[in-house]
Amino acid sequence: MGIAGHVHDQNETKTIERHIAGPRRVLSVDMLRGVAIALMILVNNPGDWGHVFPWLEHSAWDGCTLADLVFPCFLFLAGVSTVFSLASRAHRGNCRGTMAGHLFARCGRLLLLAFVLAFLPAGHWGTLRFFGVLPRIAFCSLATGLILLLTRRLRWLGLLVLGVLLSYGAVLRFVPVPPLDGGTPRVQFLDPVNNPVAYVDRALVSWSQRWLHTGILFEKTSDPEGALSSLGALATTLLGAMCGLWIRGVGRGSRSLTQMRTGLLLGGVLSAVSGAFWALWLPINKSLWTPSYALLAAGVSLLALAACSLLVDGRVARWPLWLRISTWPWFVFGSNAIVAYVFSEGMVKIFLYARVADGRGELHTVWTRFYQVLFSRGHSTEWTSLAFAVAYVCICFLPNWTLWHKRVFLKI
Repeated sequence: MGIAGHVHDQNETKTIERHIAGPRRVLSVDMLRGVAIALMILVNNPGDWGHVFPWLEHSAWDGCTLADLVFPCFLFLAGVSTVFSLASRAHRGNCRGTMAGHLFARCGRLLLLAFVLAFLPAGHWGTLRFFGVLPRIAFCSLATGLILLLTRRLRWLGLLVLGVLLSYGAVLRFVPVPPLDGGTPRVQFLDPVNNPVAYVDRALVSWSQRWLHTGILFEKTSDPEGALSSLGALATTLLGAMCGLWIRGVGRGSRSLTQMRTGLLLGGVLSAVSGAFWALWLPINKSLWTPSYALLAAGVSLLALAACSLLVDGRVARWPLWLRISTWPWFVFGSNAIVAYVFSEGMVKIFLYARVADGRGELHTVWTRFYQVLFSRGHSTEWTSLAFAVAYVCICFLPNWTLWHKRVFLKI
């Protein structure tokens, strides 16, 4: 490398160091987190579930759509953020015990939020769903944080991820389970009902029904955010933590911004290709969070993060107007991502619980009535359903905009 190139890389390193050294933030991570949370709200809230574009709908079983890649991207970024959160606390002099206590406290707060959302608005104890998006984020963030307190070496984390994926894949492929309708336990490879993941989910809900008199599964016989499949989700989060450690190398001067981006690109391609290759034996499946799916989703997240980094990281001069306008909404969403998600879920529950009468006196949910009056006008299509979802994303943007304007960043 020539002297000019070396000086250029040093300048890049100093620029990005402002955002990621010590307790500071990484702009590309904040931006991608905002994109992810906006897409989560979009795909979860169409105006009419009977009219949804295929790429915005989750795969029925095997396969992968854009909607299937959103939540793992958020978990991946949770792993990245955990690295910087722990680094920030270490920078302030926190010991491992204090940091572990913070991790457990944050997990507890997320679980409390999940409980409140599950309990409201009707307040029926007997129909609580213990699994879900927030509990999965809580578990994966806690486990990843505790692991990072033990080791931050990339090679050990990589071996751990490989061990988790191989072990979980072996369970899915070879462990027999009793059929739902009774009989001798046997291996029913990737059966939607009779698989180890669904069996564990049903066993846990059966226990909670017996002793707590509550507990339901999202799909009655299984849950897409169930207990055993959280192993695959944990692998995705750990891959995010490895990415976070790689990015931190820029702030500490061990690599340049260009080298960081190259690593993200190569890592993304390697992870996505590995996932596609593994899918030849164990298909890509979000409901089970199969190892092939975990690797593919992490690879796509790495590539997306590299693209965001090219846009926003390391810019010395004043950003052009088009870049400020196009990235601002994602920074606003990403600054309080959990707030946006909780607000969106809470409003959905209220809109689906409340009833209003139409001109003929028939009762409809507020959600349905808004969609009929303002969007479908008696003729629902994929476009009207998408327009409603976009409008709802904009509504959920408003609380974050208010917090952003007041420079309030809530840490759950």
